[in-house]
Amino acid sequence: MNWLQLLSTQRPDAKPGFSESSRSAFEQDYDRIIFSHPFRKLQDKTQVHPLPEHDFVHTRLTHSLEVSSVGRSLGKRVGEVILQRYTELQKDFSLFDFGAIVAAASLAHDLGNPPFGHAGEDALSDFFLHHPQGQAFGKKVTTAEWNDLIKFEGNAQGFRLLNKKEYGLKLTAATLGAFTKYPCPSYFPARNKKRKSQKKFGFFETEGERFKKVAEELGLVQQTETNWCRHPLAFLVEAADDICYSIIDLEDGCRLGLVSVDETIEMMAAILGNQFNAEKLKKHIGLNEKLGVLRALVIGKLVEECAAIFLEQEKSILAGDFDQALTDVCPSKIALEKISSVSVEKIYRARHVVEIEASGHEVLPGLLHEFILAGLHLVNKGQSRKYANLALLFPEDVRWAIEHDKSTTYDMLRQVIDFVSGLTDRHALSMYRKIKGVGF
Repeated sequence: MNWLQLLSTQRPDAKPGFSESSRSAFEQDYDRIIFSHPFRKLQDKTQVHPLPEHDFVHTRLTHSLEVSSVGRSLGKRVGEVILQRYTELQKDFSLFDFGAIVAAASLAHDLGNPPFGHAGEDALSDFFLHHPQGQAFGKKVTTAEWNDLIKFEGNAQGFRLLNKKEYGLKLTAATLGAFTKYPCPSYFPARNKKRKSQKKFGFFETEGERFKKVAEELGLVQQTETNWCRHPLAFLVEAADDICYSIIDLEDGCRLGLVSVDETIEMMAAILGNQFNAEKLKKHIGLNEKLGVLRALVIGKLVEECAAIFLEQEKSILAGDFDQALTDVCPSKIALEKISSVSVEKIYRARHVVEIEASGHEVLPGLLHEFILAGLHLVNKGQSRKYANLALLFPEDVRWAIEHDKSTTYDMLRQVIDFVSGLTDRHALSMYRKIKGVGF
């Protein structure tokens, strides 16, 4: 792979547009994402603590903004050195372009996540795995399509949303490539889970051809007919996410009293090493101030470490040989593993988290059951008043696509899943209660 091709400003299926002197193509990508309808919904989607009552607990929106900020720093730091190594790039690109690509892709990294966090992904998958109505579709779709349905994946849903014509984003190939951490489909018999890029999947069958075009434009190394090596900047997007959720989930857990202040400070100090100054920290009185100072220092240290690993492995990354998370091989690896272990035990399994996740396993399959019947009603021109009314609750673009596109059963299911997975936490709960006649 080569950087000139990897930094492509081409927008797939879009006519060449006018250039702006004040904004690069990648900055335009960022602006298009932040003003998009799917991004706005992240303000009421679970990060870790569902339906938060406290104003300091992170949602998917604040998490995405923070990941984007860290991503920009990583991109600029790496870009500065890349431009020194490949001086021919300096004619068309600056370190700010690297920062803007990673910032835009990071901003969108959770766009496809459903209500109720990762429990929501499991709930949508379980409908087709365990619910009789969902299981019945196994005989009506292809093997590859069935794998999509029984393994709902937020990353693939995000790529789908970024490419849906209804949102009109038309992002550059570089940003789409950096966004795709898992450049392979769900049905991939030769999957090698030792390669980080193959642990999950990054696009559904409906977007397979779209990703192929993006990969060809970027010159990504193709490993088999259906999977590719990552865009190098995808490693930085992943690192930004790993850094933020590790440190900021811990910070939230401390503020909620799930992890003690002393334990939190100890785990952050393990990353800082000699940079940690206990006496200096004591001069900061409030908990928010203490955590804020530590957070800034820790994130800065991790950005340095991950950027250094990336630059050290750059040739191997371009060859498609390096395929690990940067945070898994950086000097702070052991300290991050300790934070992850404590977070799983004390934060992610906290009672209020588990309770709301359990409700997600009831709400999302329940909504799928009803709205799939509404979708079938539209396809078959049925006479049911109930499902005619439910169909009216679909967004116009979803209803139009089901009624007018020459869609297969799988396409109809994909549209319904778009609708249900796109709901916010509160909207999903409210709609479920109304449909079931509860809580009027």
